[in-house]
Amino acid sequence: MSGGEVAGILVAVFWAILVSFLALALVRLAQTLKAATRLVAEVTDQAVPLLSEASATVREANTQLARVDSIASDVQEVTSNASALSSTVSTAFGGPLVKVAAFGYGVRRAIGRKGQAEDEPARNVVIGKTLPSARWGGRRNRGSKG
Repeated sequence: MSGGEVAGILVAVFWAILVSFLALALVRLAQTLKAATRLVAEVTDQAVPLLSEASATVREANTQLARVDSIASDVQEVTSNASALSSTVSTAFGGPLVKVAAFGYGVRRAIGRKGQAEDEPARNVVIGKTLPSARWGGRRNRGSKG
């Protein structure tokens, strides 16, 4: 055997090993692609019913939102009616009630003055508070430190 024949045999052996590794890699790649294809098919089979359920849920939510919208418009109408009723009641009974309260206050004040002694100074009433009448003839000068 010559050197060229030995080199040819070595190249053929290395070539066979290389082809074997490439064939093994291609077989594993094919298995991986088959598994990925199965996975995609399973996901598709599960996703289609989920999408149909999601679509049904969105339709139901839209129906409920329409109902809530009609309820909100009814509540708004009731609120405006209540506001109108409140203003009507206020205008119808507010004025006379204020007059009755003022009359009652005047009567109480008149009855209170009747029982008051002559030597007691008169008192001024300001929104529920009783203040002594002014004795020194005017306001004090608040700007001075006195």
